[in-house]
Amino acid sequence: MTLFDIYLEGIPLKVRIFRNIASVLTVLSLVMGLLASGAIAADREVVDPVVSATILAKLRSGRGDLPYGPVKFSPVKGLYQVDVPNGPTLFVSGDGNYFVAGDMYQVKPGMFVNLQEQTRADERVSLLAAVPQSEQIIFSPKGERLAYINVFTDVDCVFCRKLHKEVPALNARGIEVRYLAYPRAGLGSAGFKKLATAWCADDPETTLTRFKNKESVDLKVCANNPVAKQYSLGSRLGVTGTPALVLADGTLIPGYRTADELAKVLGVN
Repeated sequence: MTLFDIYLEGIPLKVRIFRNIASVLTVLSLVMGLLASGAIAADREVVDPVVSATILAKLRSGRGDLPYGPVKFSPVKGLYQVDVPNGPTLFVSGDGNYFVAGDMYQVKPGMFVNLQEQTRADERVSLLAAVPQSEQIIFSPKGERLAYINVFTDVDCVFCRKLHKEVPALNARGIEVRYLAYPRAGLGSAGFKKLATAWCADDPETTLTRFKNKESVDLKVCANNPVAKQYSLGSRLGVTGTPALVLADGTLIPGYRTADELAKVLGVN
């Protein structure tokens, strides 16, 4: 007979039965609670189809020419969120009669947090990961790569040229620079043809550098170059000017930064 058996012998049978039933009920209560909380979370993630249909119908009655994403819950009770592809985020009332377009901020101690930017950052990471490295012009460090930045660039902008002069210092710190094309003057412009020439060249890195140094380069635009595709991608990711830097976590940094500043942002000493 074990000590556990001796312990049980000292407890009346009715008491033992009661304790067993109580234990079972406690476990069942916990399980039901977890299931209920999961159901609530699931319900919270899916908008009532009637509300969704009402909102989309109302928006389309006002601007049927615009594409609308699915209706989602917003962080604010009573407002629903609808993304317009390549456009703003709409925060819409439940009846669809009113909306506010733009970014929503959350107030936190010592800061305002742009909630839409967090969503955009995730999208940037996903979309940039789908760009083949063979379609980028990449300046890699000779030693170990410690970090990288994606840079939407033009060849005729002053600050793009200034940033390009920082590339050797960035590479020396182990930071890889991945260029994507963004002709500010649009498709078919002189800037577009220069970028396409660089991307079509046998030595893209040298050709891009020569353009940024204002050297004379014969234009040679090949078929199926990725410049137009990357220009469209940049616009989708929120790029409005050059240079535009996108970090590995999807953070968009517009404008020029020195190698020292970027190293600090990236946590590279």
